[in-house]
Amino acid sequence: MPSSALSLDMAVRLALENSPGLRAASGRVEAAAGRATQARAWSNPELELTAEDWPLRDGRRYADAKRTIGVFQVVPFPGKRSLNRQIGGAGVKLSEAELAVRRVELVREVKIGFFRVLALEQQTGVSAQLLAIADASAVTARKRVDAGAAAYQEQLRAEVQAEQARSVVGDLQRDLASGRQILAALIGRPDLSSAKLVGGLAELPDAHLLRGPAAELLAGHPSLRAAQTNLEQAELASRRARLDSYPDVKVGIGVGENGETGRSIGQVSLSMPLPILDRGKGARQEARANVLVATAELRVVQQQLQRDWMNGIGRYRTASEHVASYRERILPRAIEALRLVQTGYEEGKFRFIDLVDTQRTTAEVRMTYQDKLLELNIAQAELEVLLPVQTPRN
Repeated sequence: MPSSALSLDMAVRLALENSPGLRAASGRVEAAAGRATQARAWSNPELELTAEDWPLRDGRRYADAKRTIGVFQVVPFPGKRSLNRQIGGAGVKLSEAELAVRRVELVREVKIGFFRVLALEQQTGVSAQLLAIADASAVTARKRVDAGAAAYQEQLRAEVQAEQARSVVGDLQRDLASGRQILAALIGRPDLSSAKLVGGLAELPDAHLLRGPAAELLAGHPSLRAAQTNLEQAELASRRARLDSYPDVKVGIGVGENGETGRSIGQVSLSMPLPILDRGKGARQEARANVLVATAELRVVQQQLQRDWMNGIGRYRTASEHVASYRERILPRAIEALRLVQTGYEEGKFRFIDLVDTQRTTAEVRMTYQDKLLELNIAQAELEVLLPVQTPRN
């Protein structure tokens, strides 16, 4: 419902429930499980009916032929079925790790979308106040010009500032509407594009994140697990390819009757392909190359996680310092300056234009503070996605 409230936890839960991307990834897990089940199965036996030495002359019949019925089964070379099972199991693990990667990425996207909307809501409110101040300043300036108490340039200046403030409000309102639509699309609920967001942007850094993760924490990241499983599967496939040149054996056993003598007969057969023309050289080469590729990709993921963490923690510390600077020094000073100018204006010490400029400066500082808070919260979401367990919010 459009009027319902939406918290961050609820947005994440809805996204995990409704995401078509996650449903597709879950389907790939089921498909991999099906392939693993199939890899454990034996091939179907073959039923064979034969009639041999069937006399076609002298008026003899089918009953005079040698008739047999038999069953044939392909017996894989030792080790092939075991490797097939292991490859299938690795495929399931890989699909599950890829699903986990998509989940943490979706959580990050939802968090960032949620934070953007919160910041835009605050900035839109501040810009509306700034527009009201600018409109009031323009009205006052016109009155002063009409009364001959001010030059026309003062009126023009106030009107230009009012138009600029109105343009900023329009831009922020459009950005806010777009941000809401993006968030609603991420959580799979377009009907919640107008929902009231519950909560606020964190103003203090998470001490746990600032301490930094141990190597074993990054080692538990699903993208690293996926790369490791991919390497495991490639190694198993390489071992399996080395066995392709060893042929499977086809074993058969049958019973029947000699039509001429009426005596029962038995039949045993054993056959195998001769690996003369195709010894699987190309398949082995491809499998070895895939192992090299998977090894390199694993190293790339390890390095990327380390780089992402180092870059992310740098952005997080910088954003924390900026937020602290605005919260502890810049914003309090802007508010105090506004208080002093308001008091001085009431006592006749400052002009009206001084009051308007100070009000505008204070509003702009508040808007910039929301930008810094957004940077802090986005940086935190980017760090949290690197950890195997999501850290709690402050």
